[in-house]
Amino acid sequence: MIQWYPGHMAKAKRNIESDLALVDMIIEVIDARIPAASRNPDLQPYLGRKAHVLLLNKADLADPQLTQRWLAAYRRRGYYPAAVNAARKQGVRALIAAVEKSAQPVYQKLAAKGRLPRGVRAMVLGIPNCGKSTVINALAPAAAAKTGNKPGVTKGKQWVKTRAGIELLDTPGLLWPKFASDDTAFKLAVCGSISDLVFPVYQVARQLAELLLQIDAPALCLRYKLKQAPEDGDAFFADMAAARGLLGPGGRLRTEDAASVFLQEFRSGKLGRFTLEKPEEALDG
Repeated sequence: MIQWYPGHMAKAKRNIESDLALVDMIIEVIDARIPAASRNPDLQPYLGRKAHVLLLNKADLADPQLTQRWLAAYRRRGYYPAAVNAARKQGVRALIAAVEKSAQPVYQKLAAKGRLPRGVRAMVLGIPNCGKSTVINALAPAAAAKTGNKPGVTKGKQWVKTRAGIELLDTPGLLWPKFASDDTAFKLAVCGSISDLVFPVYQVARQLAELLLQIDAPALCLRYKLKQAPEDGDAFFADMAAARGLLGPGGRLRTEDAASVFLQEFRSGKLGRFTLEKPEEALDG
């Protein structure tokens, strides 16, 4: 079981609870490759208090057909979902439309009180490395929030006003103290939401290789110039190391290096577009 819960996360959670009074709605950013596993269950009790947009970021790395199925599944559950590739500012219009639709009750409440219209105020929530700051920068006139490819880049409170008049409150990425299953921990580790320093990279990469071989073995064989699909993850990394010339002293296959390369290439999308969860299994199973 992989566990990672730095002390700053407990404090950040308390801050989020108090800051909810400052906003009209919540934009929950999740990873489109793991739309269920990347939702923090500890935050769900607070989310029901506010209007709520569910944003599937990194959609360019996910299977497009499965992304559409996830959007439909979340709509059926009463969410206002949207899919974006925030890094390239793709899907921003859909996000703004979802925010405006979700915020209608807020506007109506202001009008009923006789107050002048104003921009909606939204808190941006999500787990580490889901791309919250990148989402904010996609909406802002200029780069406004710190971004990075390591979990935990955002440390403090940041307000950002967007071109659409939406005011966004950025928050640090939050995990939860105890994962429901090893499968959830595996998916979070694979997608970079847990630091590589706190889990066995080879074991996680091996499990990922075995999963992707089930999903699309021909694509992996083509990528790594393998003549046939290996039987398991260990054989896959041995074949990959041989094909790429990853050799140590005495011709030893550097399978751990192969596993590390494989994991990084999955995260960057070089292996193709993969979604590791299906809505009918993750939500209804």
